[in-house]
Amino acid sequence: MLSLIIASLVQSITEFLPISSSGHLLLLSHFGVSKPNLAMDILLHLGTLIAVVVYFREDVKEVLKALLPKAKTRQLLMQLIVATIPIVVVGLLVAEWIENVFRAPIVVAYTAIIFGVLLWVADNYFPAHQRLNHMSLKQAFLIGCAQVFSLIPGSSRSGTTMTCARMLGLSRTDSARFSMLLSIPAICLAVLYALWQGMTGGLVLPSVLESVGAVGLTFFFGFFVINFLMVWVQKASYTIFAVYRILLGIGLLIYLSFT
Repeated sequence: MLSLIIASLVQSITEFLPISSSGHLLLLSHFGVSKPNLAMDILLHLGTLIAVVVYFREDVKEVLKALLPKAKTRQLLMQLIVATIPIVVVGLLVAEWIENVFRAPIVVAYTAIIFGVLLWVADNYFPAHQRLNHMSLKQAFLIGCAQVFSLIPGSSRSGTTMTCARMLGLSRTDSARFSMLLSIPAICLAVLYALWQGMTGGLVLPSVLESVGAVGLTFFFGFFVINFLMVWVQKASYTIFAVYRILLGIGLLIYLSFT
């Protein structure tokens, strides 16, 4: 049960904060903490998916209404579709290759530092005046292109998208909001890909109690983390996350140099 709580907490915190879930899970595995199996990984992702859908339910309603023939506006829907295209294309082409080549602690160390510096620069030296409802499809596509870097462990899906959004002039609140909304199709795709892997390789389902626990805990932690982030960016900058990434990367490099 303790391992389930740890996995749920790590997945929830690192999925939505710009500090990289794949990087932290890789490090936990490297340092001897067992990684969730494929079925549990799917359940953990489902919990985070439910959390972001519930938190941004008004935006989700807007997207769903945009699917109707007589919808008044489809702006947010089109922004999300356009921003999701790059990760779908690149993911289908090279995701497995990236998983095999870049899955190492040294990669996490460097990506943590590089993208931490980029996040700090974007948040401190770029304007923050543009609102999401004025964002063009070209800008949405560029944010989607930035999301592709999240395939590399340690880069962070939320981190790369928030960084690019800030470089394009979006406010901290709207950059975080769009990043969270963009996580919905990203998580859905990740779950579908994992299910496909499971069906081709044999998926061992956990017990009902473990399944409910995984989804429930990840939903609870995820909702809390999203709320924390959205409140935080209204009052403060992304600097704390950038500093954490840089210190994590430096600490990893020091550790790896002695091992």
